[in-house]
Amino acid sequence: MPATNDNFFERVYEVARQIPYGKVTSYVAIAKVLGAARSARMVGWAMNASHNLEDVPAHRVVNRNGLLTGKHHFDGTNLMQQLLESEGIVVKENQIIDFEKHFWTPEMKAI
Repeated sequence: MPATNDNFFERVYEVARQIPYGKVTSYVAIAKVLGAARSARMVGWAMNASHNLEDVPAHRVVNRNGLLTGKHHFDGTNLMQQLLESEGIVVKENQIIDFEKHFWTPEMKAI
């Protein structure tokens, strides 16, 4: 993996580490705050690669519609959903209920 990917992934993790308990954000929101609005898929790759990093709450990153599109990358059948529900977020049919209420927008100054 090129150094540029390592650096981008680490910047993604810096943003993800700031997502508050009980909140979620999207791949697109993270990409935008990093100045790479068209790199949402690469944010997804970073989240997939983060599962050995205990301090990166990858379960709090979902698609722009609140769908748990990354759930198949978690161990266990419904681990992503269970982690979100343990934080008070209701998930039905792989989608966050009241997505707007739980959405956290990353800020540029934060990174």
